[in-house]
Amino acid sequence: MESLYILIPLSLVLVGLLAWILHWSVKSGQFDDLNGPGESILMDDDVPAQHKVSEHSQ
Repeated sequence: MESLYILIPLSLVLVGLLAWILHWSVKSGQFDDLNGPGESILMDDDVPAQHKVSEHSQ
């Protein structure tokens, strides 16, 4: 029974901390664009570098 006097306030502090972290992350825009970074890898339009002919082989 005495452990409940420690565990209940500790759990309330933990829940409050997690709620604050969630609120901060939503407010700072962490969840605004979930698909963009994943799709940016697939939509990479880099052109492969052309093989340069060295001056010595001409």
